[in-house]
Amino acid sequence: MVHTDVGIVHPGAMGAQVAAQVRAAGSRVWWLPQGRSAETRRRAAELGLLPAGSMAELTAECTLLLSVCPPAAALDVARQTAAAGFEGVYVDANAVSPRRMAQIAEALHGTGATLVDGGITGPPPREAGTTRLYLSGDDTVVSGVRALFDATLLTPVVLAGPVGRASALKLAFAAYNKISYALAAEACALAEDHGVLDDLLDVAAHLLPDTPLARPEQLASAGPRAWRWEPEMREIAEAWRGSGLTGSFADAAADTFERWHAHKDDRSVTSGQLLADLIGRGPEEAG
Repeated sequence: MVHTDVGIVHPGAMGAQVAAQVRAAGSRVWWLPQGRSAETRRRAAELGLLPAGSMAELTAECTLLLSVCPPAAALDVARQTAAAGFEGVYVDANAVSPRRMAQIAEALHGTGATLVDGGITGPPPREAGTTRLYLSGDDTVVSGVRALFDATLLTPVVLAGPVGRASALKLAFAAYNKISYALAAEACALAEDHGVLDDLLDVAAHLLPDTPLARPEQLASAGPRAWRWEPEMREIAEAWRGSGLTGSFADAAADTFERWHAHKDDRSVTSGQLLADLIGRGPEEAG
């Protein structure tokens, strides 16, 4: 099925660029402005997204909905979609656990909607080869979603098997990738508290180049995104426990990211400020 009308909930930093790829592929893209921030409205306007007056209008206009939102909101968005009577293809591309995906499937059960499990790896897709959309679920429906993104900057990759596999892969990758930022920050905070941060950065540059531990500017980039990463860590902890593993690594990372919530979307934050947050120093003491 060719999806000429696609809905995006909600066009944040990642969702906006996903929507841009859908538009580039030739589809009309709708969104729901109700309750969204001025920044989100600006993004949507720049991309030429079509505003829907309500969830009911959004679901009536579209044959496919993409949910790209903070993990904590994913289940609620699915429930809103179900309540609106959506009967098309629902792609949940959020960083949620397989258990949460099962809850989303239950929310959509009996509505006529078909769920596709999605997992996005990489940055917002602005150039080829950087970002992938992993998909799992019904073979025929997944094939249609894959076709929507063929020849775009977002590379679709189909995983054989049921809903839940794409989410598991996404969280497994995010666990390693994002917890490494929390671990680097805690190591740097320890070194800073004992006056050996410069020495730690020197040895990291020698032995672990191109890692958050060796590159303070890379570590600083976690600050503006920590408000999204914290709930993602909670999902990872739940997924690990569901597999009989300890979730303590992810719990600890979530606690670290939670201390950076005040830096939401602040691209000017420095690694020194982030370390000061961890060791309890005031802003005037941050490097």
